[in-house]
Amino acid sequence: MDAFLLSRLQFALNISFHILFPTITMAMGWFLFYFKMRSNTSGHPVWMRMYRFWVRVFALSFALGVVSGVTMSFQFGTNWPGFMEKVGNVAGPLLGYEVLTAFFLEATFLGIMLFGIRRVPNWLHTTSTLIVALGTTTSAFWILALNSWMQTPQGFEVVEGVVYATNWKEIIFNPSFPYRFVHMMLASGLTASFLIAGLSAYRMLKGDDKLAPKLALKTATYTAAVLIPLQIFAGDMHGLNTLEHQPQKVAAMEGLWETTEGAPLLLFAIPDEEGRENHFEIPIPYAASLILTHELKGEIKGLNEFEGEHPPVAPVFYGFRVMVGMGMLMLAVSWLGSIYLMRNRSFPVWLKRTFAGMAFSGWVATLAGWYVTEIGRQPYLVSGVLKTTDAVTQLPPSNIAISFTLYAVIYSGLLIAYIGTLMLMCRRAVEIEEITTEEREIAKAKMSANNNPVTV
Repeated sequence: MDAFLLSRLQFALNISFHILFPTITMAMGWFLFYFKMRSNTSGHPVWMRMYRFWVRVFALSFALGVVSGVTMSFQFGTNWPGFMEKVGNVAGPLLGYEVLTAFFLEATFLGIMLFGIRRVPNWLHTTSTLIVALGTTTSAFWILALNSWMQTPQGFEVVEGVVYATNWKEIIFNPSFPYRFVHMMLASGLTASFLIAGLSAYRMLKGDDKLAPKLALKTATYTAAVLIPLQIFAGDMHGLNTLEHQPQKVAAMEGLWETTEGAPLLLFAIPDEEGRENHFEIPIPYAASLILTHELKGEIKGLNEFEGEHPPVAPVFYGFRVMVGMGMLMLAVSWLGSIYLMRNRSFPVWLKRTFAGMAFSGWVATLAGWYVTEIGRQPYLVSGVLKTTDAVTQLPPSNIAISFTLYAVIYSGLLIAYIGTLMLMCRRAVEIEEITTEEREIAKAKMSANNNPVTV
């Protein structure tokens, strides 16, 4: 393999590992703030129990996200020097804004979240939780602003081969940014929801009959049931935006070779890029045009319109179907769980096992969607501005192969350790008493003052 392919594989490995953890922390920060506010308003200690358990999951995820993010950014200099040389005047400030406005907030107030529960006033601890949640969202804002600009660039000029910013408002709020930001935040909400629901169900399967995992499972199930229809709507709007600005990506997603009016939706096919055709198609007539143009005979441009300028078809085609398929499964499971909850019925064992098995389903959908987005931009690194081949390093392939192998080994070990630690935390939580005597007395005093009849 040459330096180009190895560099792409290494960056794909790094971004795939890194994105797993921000996808959790962006939404889990808001779950923690909700738990803390419920603890403050109700006085019931179960909410603080939930907070203490999930803040540890948040901290572990945050740590791995930071470490993998730092190593990933190194590759802009080592593997893709042409990227910063060409568009560094735009990419550098956006990455810098993310560090200055988001990372410092998260890193500073995370310490108070973790270690200040009994050391600082309650209002300060609650405020710190809110600031960390805002920090994770702000971080996503800047990173997605840069990524969206790479997809749909505007607000710049090219002088002697170098990109210079001319309008930062247009750069940040480029045409695809609002759709991409909303889509990613909802994806994070679903990822965190299914992680919380899945690990809570796992605790219950291990014999944890306490209130905390039951309430966490209920909260996460209802949240997922609300978010998934919103995600479907946001995904539809994002698809319309992509059709307008990146029609070649949509053509690859649909496996459509010829420009067609009334294009079918392919449930399955085997794209043949060499023959520029599909094999074993299972189509739904007119469905793709109806979904993408909202017209039964709407026109969708085919890949042959962009020969030499369209992405690899198979990974985009299959990745899109994995993402949508996982989304439909999330919809079915969360709504089924919500029906049981609304009827005040306990989850049967098989449904608990389903939730436990889907604890990391958000990762599958996120990675599939991320691959569609990033591979779908090829052959460009910045659409219409910088081709990927023009930004790659001149390092010997053997050097890249060594670092790629080391990354793969280390990240595999870290991922196994991360999942194993979460499972261990769940098993140990089964053995912990629900509340201490001190917490019981504090809760009784709070609820007595609030005239709250909830039994502790």
